[in-house]
Amino acid sequence: MSMTPARKAHLQIHFCVLLWGFTAIIGKVITLPALPLVWWRMGIVALALALLPRVWRSLRAMSPKLMAAYAGIGVLVALHWLTFYGAIKLANASVAATCIALATVFTAMVEPKLARRPFSPRDLALGIAVLPGVALVVGGIPDSMRIGVVVGALSALFVALFGSLNKRLVDSVGDAGDPLTITGLELGAGTLALTALAPLMPLLFPAFAGPLMVLPSAHDLGWLLVLALGCTLLPFALSLMALRHMSAFSAQLAVNLEPVYAIVLAILLLGEQHELTPMFYLGVVIILAAVIVHPLFGRPAPVQHPEVLGTSEAKGIVD
Repeated sequence: MSMTPARKAHLQIHFCVLLWGFTAIIGKVITLPALPLVWWRMGIVALALALLPRVWRSLRAMSPKLMAAYAGIGVLVALHWLTFYGAIKLANASVAATCIALATVFTAMVEPKLARRPFSPRDLALGIAVLPGVALVVGGIPDSMRIGVVVGALSALFVALFGSLNKRLVDSVGDAGDPLTITGLELGAGTLALTALAPLMPLLFPAFAGPLMVLPSAHDLGWLLVLALGCTLLPFALSLMALRHMSAFSAQLAVNLEPVYAIVLAILLLGEQHELTPMFYLGVVIILAAVIVHPLFGRPAPVQHPEVLGTSEAKGIVD
């Protein structure tokens, strides 16, 4: 019996979400500090895309103004990944994944202004609903990890910012730009931004700092390739295929499950349940319940995921 395109799309998007769930685990396994980890990840993906002739053809057809806009968004993507992996290093994978669930809350606050859509009281109610969960998460972790929650929440804010700006850009320019070209442009710009930021990082945030031009160990390099190619490029391509055959509602629910996958994987592979209390997991349940139930009432919130940049082919999922 052949599989329908819709069924195949649902399986593809859940496989993508599972791969994205591994990004937190791999970030914990890699021994590099946050800055070189993100620099290598973005650089590897940008280099891989630069080898494709279609990327250069599309880039030559893009206006300088549009290129600059996507490059600016790429800087926000870099800051998101920097703070996300910083939260993993300062706390653990479970805490960082939980904080990313706050991106929907921040999006409710910033998207009306940045993407120029009407303010939604329902979205504001979502933000209020997750506050008890956040309080329980903070109270359920050791004091030494609480800075990781702050950094993780900042990472979620960057997700809301670049997701909303991508949404605005997609709406304004339509189909201008090949999705792989836009991804390469954004990640390439992010790599350059981190290169410029590196000399200042020991002064701004020493915990994130690390040398960029030093070849990682064989262990770290292997995992970096898995992270860049297996957990970034592969799910990006699969997600674009899946979005052609599924609704925004279904995709929203699937992507909202990413923190669940990440936390379960962290328990199974890293044993992080020994570092956290039941209060933490109760807070996680409250946050995820609000985020997952959110699309059930009214217009589905736009999917904001750091691996699915708001390109023209993804427009169907963010409308």
